[in-house]
Amino acid sequence: MKRKRAGLAFASPGLLVLVAVVAFPLGYALFLSFTRYSFIQPNYDFVGLNRYLEAIKEFYFRNSVLTSVFYVLTTVILSLCLGFILALLLYQKVPLKGFHYFAMSLPMLIAPVGVGLIWKMILHPELGILSYLFGRCDFLGDPRYALFTLAFVDVWQQTSFVALVFLAGLRSLPKEPFEAALVDGASFWQILRYVTIPLLTPIIAVLLIYQTVVEIKTYDLVYVLTKGGPGVSTDLISYYIYRRAFLGLDLSGASAMAYILLFFSLILVFLYYRKLLKS
Repeated sequence: MKRKRAGLAFASPGLLVLVAVVAFPLGYALFLSFTRYSFIQPNYDFVGLNRYLEAIKEFYFRNSVLTSVFYVLTTVILSLCLGFILALLLYQKVPLKGFHYFAMSLPMLIAPVGVGLIWKMILHPELGILSYLFGRCDFLGDPRYALFTLAFVDVWQQTSFVALVFLAGLRSLPKEPFEAALVDGASFWQILRYVTIPLLTPIIAVLLIYQTVVEIKTYDLVYVLTKGGPGVSTDLISYYIYRRAFLGLDLSGASAMAYILLFFSLILVFLYYRKLLKS
């Protein structure tokens, strides 16, 4: 009991900080989502589930959800596939491996705002090198390309982290199944399909959970690169909730949308987690 009390005493400052910066804002946002509170009319008028129903019926909210679903699927699949390929290449004996590790880690070390500013200059319609190479194409100002360009920049930053995690997983795998497969005459692709990928299933599941959560809450790149435009073509859900709260001044409506997003995110993470446990 003395050890438990001592442990609780040591942990209490951190727990209090968590309550202050996490639990209280979540509880207050949940309370606001059942009211009509806004910065223009700061009244706590209880309206029940009306704010949730209004959010579901709103066109721009549904559009941001669909845009976010497409964006998350694109970025997660591409970052996992490219990261896995890079990890397989670096797992082999290649010259200057240390330099490759360093170069691959650089995007991961840059803050998302910094990444956005760098790529905003590279993609500038008049001064950017890519726009010059592709005939002054406005990658961020054209609705046909803006979302894909945003996803490309995100994948460029996230792939290095995914590759390093996959590389660590490859180095931790037991050697015996690979040696047995080689003795049986299995090809590289057979070993990859029937040995490597099944053994990496827990790591793939963890990366799926992590990358999905990261991509759902993407805000920095949207704010720096496109501001949700052109039109609403890159209006991801996190940025739309921000605009609703601090530009539209509708704090209770934004809170309801944020809790809808939180609810579906938790369901998604739960499904991933069940898959992880089964593997």
